[in-house]
Amino acid sequence: MALTIKEIENAKPKDKKYKLADGGGLCLLIQPWGGKFWLWRYRFDGTEKNMTFGEYPLIGPKDARELHFAAKKLLASGVNPMAERKAEAETKQQEAKALQREADSSFEQVARKWWAWWSIGKSPRHAETLMNRLEADVFPVVGHFPVDAVQTAHIRTIMLTIETRGASDVAKRAHQSIGQIFRFAIARELASRNPAADFKPRDILAAAESENFARVDEKDLPELLAKMDDYNGDALTRFGLKLLAYCFPRTSELIEAPWTEFDLDRARWDIPAERMKMKTPHIIPLSHQAVEVLRALRLLTGNGKLVFPGATDKKKPMSNNTLLYALYRLGYRGRMTGHGFRGLASTILNENDFDDEHVDLQLAHMKRNKVSAAYNHAKYLKQRTEMMQWWADYLEAQLVKGRRALAA
Repeated sequence: MALTIKEIENAKPKDKKYKLADGGGLCLLIQPWGGKFWLWRYRFDGTEKNMTFGEYPLIGPKDARELHFAAKKLLASGVNPMAERKAEAETKQQEAKALQREADSSFEQVARKWWAWWSIGKSPRHAETLMNRLEADVFPVVGHFPVDAVQTAHIRTIMLTIETRGASDVAKRAHQSIGQIFRFAIARELASRNPAADFKPRDILAAAESENFARVDEKDLPELLAKMDDYNGDALTRFGLKLLAYCFPRTSELIEAPWTEFDLDRARWDIPAERMKMKTPHIIPLSHQAVEVLRALRLLTGNGKLVFPGATDKKKPMSNNTLLYALYRLGYRGRMTGHGFRGLASTILNENDFDDEHVDLQLAHMKRNKVSAAYNHAKYLKQRTEMMQWWADYLEAQLVKGRRALAA
């Protein structure tokens, strides 16, 4: 007679284990500690064997009988059910190991191993920025692939996707990082080839507009800042040079600016789309040094519309060459232009591990489509605000160095 649920539930443990028959050789083994297991005793090749089907109540009577019936069919066909189960278990174990090996050799796993090796000695901010980019742009596309399954087309897709948001430099860096990861993998026999080596970024990315403007080297910046601070010409010109350095706008964006664009209490300069080269709005977070300069300027020109009115016609901005000629008079003809501050800022900020996407946004280099134009100009504003204050503090420190050098 088959066991009933009531009989199974009422079976209490004893000092020694014992069995309750369920029929056909299937029984319920009750252990002294209370455990109840389904057990089948059978003979194969003249040898008695025991096969378990799990613990009650995880395996109920119905499930146990179905498993028992399947095992008896195997036995009737001449197959040892226990050997079959062992083979299945080994197969599953091998499959699990294969899946684990595949996971361990996925592009993401290899990339993280590379990052742990590469980041030694790098600044924490730089290392974190690179990993954030991999997690945002690369892993979602190829992270789950086995390393050797990553193809050139996948890398191209990643780069073009990044480029569509106007971050060409980030796209180039993605190509560079992927190439480094594959070289790391090849050197450790984790990959057989480097698909990033099949092309260069310029083969697929749109050519950037070339802007070649003279600028001093970083080592010459302290002396330049000290000479600008001592400029004995018109005060508007001296303040204009300072704002070019602190805010690194395009010269036309600075000299044509009306006072209505500035909110000194919020330390913010909002330039409307019609005044921008990219024809989208632009925000310049103002450092406290820039705000001080603008407050001084307010005393000089705050009653008029323009921050930098012309010398003869106050309704028109100062000449586009005024700031350039001031640099000439300071001895920097052919060595420095107003636009040169943009190049210096880009180079120095990137070298100090600021995110190049934040730098490009602040330089208004980012390409924007019509849909994103309304909000993209405010992207990463908190990070850009911190970056602009760091930049102003950096310039202030360079000015002190320059003054000491000139006084020596």
